[in-house]
Amino acid sequence: MKFFEIDLFGVYVAPISLLMVAAWFVTFGLSWAVAPYGLLRHVWHPALFVFAVYVIVLSLMVLVIAR
Repeated sequence: MKFFEIDLFGVYVAPISLLMVAAWFVTFGLSWAVAPYGLLRHVWHPALFVFAVYVIVLSLMVLVIAR
């Protein structure tokens, strides 16, 4: 499958930027879901861990959509 630019109110937007926003929302939802359990206390660098989860979610989204 090829990715095409999306016309958003007259502005062409790259599909990866929309996927990045969607992955951010998914990552935010995941971090919000695990916050009550205190799982981020057990990682060495919480911000780096959340960024790695974001990259994994974004990669999975790109792979699933490009399939």
